[in-house]
Amino acid sequence: MAHYQSSITLFLNQLKQKNPEIEKGQIAGRALLWDKPPVSLDEQRRMKLAKIPQKAYVYSND
Repeated sequence: MAHYQSSITLFLNQLKQKNPEIEKGQIAGRALLWDKPPVSLDEQRRMKLAKIPQKAYVYSND
């Protein structure tokens, strides 16, 4: 039982064997959404100063 794999893991492994492009798409999607270059301290400071405080109730026109 040391090498047990769940049915989900087996399914995903079979799916990746049938369609090897899936993993490339996953990597590209991760790069698009999560892998961002680091933001410099000056840029962080500028963004913090430019931020407008949000009202307590955002749907009010007051």
